[in-house]
Amino acid sequence: MFNRNRFLRRVAAIASISLVAGCGLLSNGSGGEGTIVVGTTSAPSTLDPAASWDGSWELFRNIYQTLLAYPSGATTPQPDAAESCAFTDNSSRTYRCTLRAGMKFADGDALDAKAVQHSIDRIRTINAPSGPAGLLGSLDSVDTKGDREVVFHLNKPDATFPFVLATPAMSIVDPDDYPANSLRKDDKVYGSGPYQLKSYDEGKEAVLVRNDNYKGFAKRQNDAVTIRYFQDSAEMVKALRDKQIDVTYRGLAADDIIALQKHGNSDLQLVDGAGIDISYLVFNPKDSWAKQPAVRKAVAQVIDRGAIAHKVYKDTVDPLYSMVPKGLTGHTTGFFDDYGYPSVSKARSILKDAGITQKVPLTFWYTTDRYGSETGLMFKELKRQLDDSGLFTITLKSRPWKSYVVGYQNGEYPVFGRGWFPDFPDADNFIAPFVGQQNALGTPYPAPEITNKLLPHSRRESDRGQVVKDLEQAQQILVDDARLIPLWQGRQYVAASDDISGGEQALDPSTIMEMWMLHRKTSW
Repeated sequence: MFNRNRFLRRVAAIASISLVAGCGLLSNGSGGEGTIVVGTTSAPSTLDPAASWDGSWELFRNIYQTLLAYPSGATTPQPDAAESCAFTDNSSRTYRCTLRAGMKFADGDALDAKAVQHSIDRIRTINAPSGPAGLLGSLDSVDTKGDREVVFHLNKPDATFPFVLATPAMSIVDPDDYPANSLRKDDKVYGSGPYQLKSYDEGKEAVLVRNDNYKGFAKRQNDAVTIRYFQDSAEMVKALRDKQIDVTYRGLAADDIIALQKHGNSDLQLVDGAGIDISYLVFNPKDSWAKQPAVRKAVAQVIDRGAIAHKVYKDTVDPLYSMVPKGLTGHTTGFFDDYGYPSVSKARSILKDAGITQKVPLTFWYTTDRYGSETGLMFKELKRQLDDSGLFTITLKSRPWKSYVVGYQNGEYPVFGRGWFPDFPDADNFIAPFVGQQNALGTPYPAPEITNKLLPHSRRESDRGQVVKDLEQAQQILVDDARLIPLWQGRQYVAASDDISGGEQALDPSTIMEMWMLHRKTSW
C-alpha cells in the first residue's frame, strides 16, 4: 500500500538511511552490562495509553502490545497480539481478530478477548482531553466471542481502521489493573510487549528488561534497554560523546547535526534520512483577528519557509507547502501553488481587499520543551518576518508542554505552533485529526466537505492509490481556509556509536523505534 523501502548507504563515519534509527556503543548503562542506552529529548507525558496521543507512544510500543503492528520491513500492519485479523464484509465495516493462544501479561495474568475489549472501550469511556479517543471515530462497538475472538463493528466504512489498531494508542492493558472509568496515576505498567518496565523516573529514565511472557512477532536482539530523557540536544550529544549513552533517536538540534557532519568521529555515525513529521501553525477561530480569513492568508503570504529551514534549522528540515508531507500518496504543494514566493505586496492587497488597513496584532504561542531547542528561534524568525512586513505586530509567548497543552485545549491561544508525528503513514492521518468539532488541536474546525464527503469516500477504498483525488481536494480546502499553515517537514537524524547493528530495521513506518531490533556486533 505504501512505498516505504529503506535504503542504507555508508560512507566512512557518515551514514544515510531512509527512515532508520539505532546503533550503539558498548556501555555499562543503568540497566547493567550490555544494556543498550538510548537518549531522547521526548519524554512520555503519561504511562496510561488511554491518556496519550503524543510522543509517549515511543515507550508504549516497547512495553505494551497491540493486535497489529509492523514487523521489520512491513509497510502495512501485521498481526502481533493477534494471530489473524481481517475485514469479514465487503463494506469494510466488520473487522475480526483472533488472538494468539496462551497470551499473558508480564505479571502472568491472562490476556484474552475481554482484555482487548476493555482496553478499547476505556479509551472512549474516559475520553481524556489529551487521549486518543478521536482515532476511534468510526468504531461503533466491540464484541467478543469466546476467549480469543474480538469483533469490531464500525459505524461507517473505514479501510484505515487496521492502521488505527496498530497505533500504540490501542495498547492492550490488564483489566485488573486499569480501571474502566479512570486513568492510572502511578508509574506502574502492566503490558504484554517485548519488554517490561523495571523502573521509571519521570522525565529522567525508563529501564526496560526482557518480558519472558511475551508472544508476538518481535525477535528480540537484546535483553535490556535503558531510555534516558534529556532536556536539550547539547546535553544529549555530550552524553553520547562521553559514552554515557549509545544512541540518540529523537531531538538532535541543527547545530549538533552540523557539527557531527563537519567533524565526524571514528566512534560515531550520523544517520540522515527522510522523515514525515511536520511543524505547522494553528489559528484559533475564537480570536477576533485569527478568525478572519484575510488575516490568515496574509500571514501565509508573508511567511518565508525557506528562510526558516536555512537560517534556523541549517537545512536540516525541508520547507513544507501542504499538511500532507512529501513521500506519502496524495501529497500536494498547495500553499506554494496558491501563494508562490513570499510577497509583502500581495499580503497587503489581501488585507486591503478585506478592509483591513491597520497593523494586525497577533499573539503567537509555542512550547519550550517539546519540539526541539530551535522552536523558540523559529518563532523569533516568524515574528521578524511578519513584523518587518509592516502589516503585523507579533507578540511571542511560551509555556512548558504540560501547561501548554492545557492552554490550547482551553482555546487560550490566538495562534499557536504544533508538531505532528503520524499515527500511521497515510495522508488521511495528516488531515482527519485536525478537522471536525472535536479534533487533536482543541479548536473546532468543522470542514464538512472533508469530514462528511471526502474522508468517508476515501476510507471505502483499501487501495490508497485510488483515493488521490479525494486527498488532493481535502488539501486544497485546507489551503483555501488557511486555518492550518504548514511550515516544515523534518528529517530523521540519529547520532550513534559504531558497534551496534539492527538500526536499519529499528523504526516502523510511523518512525517509532522498536528497541528490540538493536544489538551489539559480535564480529567485524
